[in-house]
Amino acid sequence: MLRRHLLALGAGATAAPLLPGAANATTPPGYRVTYFNARTEGSGRVGSRDITAAGDGTMWFCGQRNGTLNRLNPRTGDIRVVNLGQGSAPHGVIRGPDGAAWVTDGGQNAIARVDPADHRVALWKLPERFPNGNLNTGVFDSSGTYWFTGQNGLYGRFVPATERMDVWEAPRGRGAYGITRTPQGTIWYVSLAGNHLAQIEDLDTGRVRIVEPPTPNQGARRVWSDSQGRLWISEWNSGNVSVFDPLTQRWGVRKLPGERPRAYSLWVDPSDKVWLTDFPANAIVRFDPLTETFLSFPSDRPNANVRQMDGIAGEAWGGESGTDRIVRIEYGL
Repeated sequence: MLRRHLLALGAGATAAPLLPGAANATTPPGYRVTYFNARTEGSGRVGSRDITAAGDGTMWFCGQRNGTLNRLNPRTGDIRVVNLGQGSAPHGVIRGPDGAAWVTDGGQNAIARVDPADHRVALWKLPERFPNGNLNTGVFDSSGTYWFTGQNGLYGRFVPATERMDVWEAPRGRGAYGITRTPQGTIWYVSLAGNHLAQIEDLDTGRVRIVEPPTPNQGARRVWSDSQGRLWISEWNSGNVSVFDPLTQRWGVRKLPGERPRAYSLWVDPSDKVWLTDFPANAIVRFDPLTETFLSFPSDRPNANVRQMDGIAGEAWGGESGTDRIVRIEYGL
């Protein structure tokens, strides 16, 4: 297995000052919107997209356009820039059980690990028979194995302790996209092109079980488990948010507000509220499953295109890939 270390460049860079959200005047009571500049001096377009908490108050976010992983300090607006390597185009990032940032790098066709202390980068390339996986998203199971998806028709796992990587062809070809782990320890992914939900029901062999959503050709894009193990799904083609309960095998479906919505991102916060993004509405949308109501937070700039969200208790975060900004919505204020 190829492993390569790269010294992280850009010891530290200062972003522009914090940019308080211009939409604050219309933000509902109990919420506050703040924008952060994702660009640093001389960086050019960043393509700020998937984001996750680093565990110390800072936030990791991918720079898909300039091949970087970035560490934002929300208190100061400063950004530490980590160059991932030649041709890098990172897509997803999560914090692993080791505290490091783990990245699906579609440009290098590799899984990357960024050390949280010295920001050194380790890369593990996919097997040669998968030369262009279009890597998407990753998640760790309860044993510390990293599972990932690739839109060009694959899913796989990587065991950090042994550096073993296994990759399989997805059962319906192209489309494997979002992936999640439930509190019960099960691993699920959704297929955007394949229009389905799938469980990796045997974590030893990688065997997959497909579950059909009730809406045909829905374009299941992202999936996230709530605290009960129910699977919430953003549907790109239908504009729905759907939920599947593995215990009862029942589905629920709700349409996002507005005309022709397209649900992209999905994150379930610690209180089991569901956060989505709607590209046509240029907005982040919060759904309350108890009241079945939506609350919308439009961006103050056009074509924000917020990709995968994440957050911590009291804070929802997203990357505006179209504006090179990071957005934070504080709630419960």
